[in-house]
Amino acid sequence: MTTPARTDRPAPAPPAAPVVGFDLDMTLVDSSEGIAATLRATLAEAGVHVTAADVWPYAGMPLELIVAGLVPGTSPERVAGLAARYRELYPSLGVPGVRAYPGAAAALAAPAAHGGRSVVVSAKHTPNVHRVLASAGLDGAVRPEDVAGDLFAEQKGVRLAEAGATAYVGDHPGDVRAARAAGAVAVGVTTGAHDAAALRGAGADVVLDGLEGFPAWLAAHAADLAGAAAGAAGRREGTAPGSR
Repeated sequence: MTTPARTDRPAPAPPAAPVVGFDLDMTLVDSSEGIAATLRATLAEAGVHVTAADVWPYAGMPLELIVAGLVPGTSPERVAGLAARYRELYPSLGVPGVRAYPGAAAALAAPAAHGGRSVVVSAKHTPNVHRVLASAGLDGAVRPEDVAGDLFAEQKGVRLAEAGATAYVGDHPGDVRAARAAGAVAVGVTTGAHDAAALRGAGADVVLDGLEGFPAWLAAHAADLAGAAAGAAGRREGTAPGSR
């Protein structure tokens, strides 16, 4: 005879402090110039010529999907080879042109003021995420172990959930999907290729024009978390054995 599994385990305590995930490209940094320059150089070696305007609609997508979109009909093996060449060229052609968006440093630092922390989860190749953060002067605001790359959409969500993220900030509908997969608040910013309507249509809970307004939004988010945690603690104390 088997013993039925217990179903009366207490629910996990809600987080009391914000853990905020940030996308990198076109969210924390304007990397469009460097990405376009590296793609142009990579594809020119293969006899394909593209412009920055050709590249822009693909902002925020994984590199292999960008290459496949710019060079339709290319075999998966050739796409992989072009992506590998791009990653070789990016440190010299792409990183130097990166600029942090206004408010990026303050946004990354803001969760710590509420007892939390920031994480960066990007579709960019992980070594290049670290290079870009350093070049933009943002690497000091996030721990190296809290930086992850080579992830997109729901794959980002897995990493965010592991980090205990309460919110995720990004410029792409795929970032909204990432937040949803992690059970986090989806915060859209219109600094990339997608406007407020597109981000709201994808399911963003809030849309900001840029990161300058993020600390104020975070203060309200942190207050909500603290209130929910206090309420949950009070309910647990009120139902504890011997408390009646």
